[in-house]
Amino acid sequence: MTDAIQIYCPRCAWHPTAGSRWVCTPKIGGCGFVWNTFDTRGICPECSWKWEITMCHSCGQFSPHEEWYHDPTPPEREKVEEDLELPA
Repeated sequence: MTDAIQIYCPRCAWHPTAGSRWVCTPKIGGCGFVWNTFDTRGICPECSWKWEITMCHSCGQFSPHEEWYHDPTPPEREKVEEDLELPA
């Protein structure tokens, strides 16, 4: 079983919730639609604009949208080797 990708701010580690919302900002080319940007990997479902940056609701900093997606932390090498040892 594979662990799910984790989504959190690359600057402060804040995790957005299912209820977190962003605006497709009209000031820089968007349409004003409000949605959870992580539901669509940064593509506005209304106008199809691909957002390259995302602002954190906690620290207020912008980061490249793709940097919000994190693979689960792999187990430490020693633990994997220990689990793979066969009885003598």
